[in-house]
Amino acid sequence: MQTDISKQIIQSFAEIAKDKGIDRDLLLSILEDVFRSMIRKKYETDDSFSVILNPDRGEIQIMHIREVVPDEELSDPVNEIGITEAKKLDPDLDLYDEFAQELKIEDFGRRAVMMARQTLAQRIREIEKDNIFEDYSDRIGEIVLGDVYQVRNRDILVNHNGVELILPKSQQIYKDRYRKGDTIRAVVIEVKRQEGNPAVIISRTSPLFLERLFENEIPEVFDGVIEIIRTVREPGDRSKVAVISNDERVDPVGACVGMKGIRIHSIVRELCNENIDVINYTEDDHEFIKRALQPAHVQSVEIDKKERRAKVVVPADQVSKAIGKGGVNIRLATQLTNHEIDVYREVEDEDDIDIFEFADDFGDEIVQLLYDIGCDTARAVLELSPAELERRTEGKLALKDAKHIIRTIEQEFEEDEA
Repeated sequence: MQTDISKQIIQSFAEIAKDKGIDRDLLLSILEDVFRSMIRKKYETDDSFSVILNPDRGEIQIMHIREVVPDEELSDPVNEIGITEAKKLDPDLDLYDEFAQELKIEDFGRRAVMMARQTLAQRIREIEKDNIFEDYSDRIGEIVLGDVYQVRNRDILVNHNGVELILPKSQQIYKDRYRKGDTIRAVVIEVKRQEGNPAVIISRTSPLFLERLFENEIPEVFDGVIEIIRTVREPGDRSKVAVISNDERVDPVGACVGMKGIRIHSIVRELCNENIDVINYTEDDHEFIKRALQPAHVQSVEIDKKERRAKVVVPADQVSKAIGKGGVNIRLATQLTNHEIDVYREVEDEDDIDIFEFADDFGDEIVQLLYDIGCDTARAVLELSPAELERRTEGKLALKDAKHIIRTIEQEFEEDEA
């Protein structure tokens, strides 16, 4: 007859395993391993023992099987039992019969039982960790919906079906503001182990998140009628998505935007009003660069295929659109087309100064460097921030020098106005 202790052990861990989604056969295997380990600690071997488990009835049976031998031949008490002792326990036994004796859990001592509980709990935790790791490794690239349960300086912890997900600061849109209990959508980008525990990293800034939102909101993308070729983002500010239609009857841009922009607006709201340019992809680099610079109107494109650099001419009133606030539009267009793009304004009779007139101020080398990146006039330089000037010159122009150049040009225009 089973004791309350054995029933409690098997029932409690059966319930835990069920909650954690652990396979029944695996649980039985773990239980047997734990009890055999307990047997080995007491008897040094488990060869003469049988562990019988019945989780449905909450029963554990540990049978100690020994051979009945003459008393004078008894040499191994673990595997043998003397005839005299055996007869006391079962009068029907004869020499060299097998004698099966049931052991109670309590026979192993309170400490051993506690150790068995701890070992079993630890094994279940390890399996749960492995299951989480495997489950979310298969979900990389999928959108998950969870609840914020802790907001920290470096990250946000999100509860997804009882599993802790991590949204690092670097993967948050800078406009995001969350409180405990808020619902959050993000894409799984990485699963790794940290000190033996699975760490599931999610992101709202990854281009993959935007692509998955397109699949969720636009049936043609989900069905494969419209294919996303490339996606680039500056999260929270602007993104560009190049698409192509596999059905000539379907306009890829129109389908993605939707009537009156209804489809794209739902995605824009999810991304904190991030502007999304949907661009019809083409293999013609000249045309693709023109489209990538929208909303600016481009007059001409010249491409240096060897250097993968493009010289783009736009009307004077389109320069700011082509470059974008803080250079965001031209940076994204560069990434999308895989060409370094230099924007030149169309020559007009206007209040501007040719960049070469500043040779005495900055030197011939610096002026040529500015011209090479598309800053052929003073106002073209003022369209860029110091950081963007440094980036576009690949660091040849230091940040402090870029600030000096902009300050000098601004003063020149101020003097002219005065």
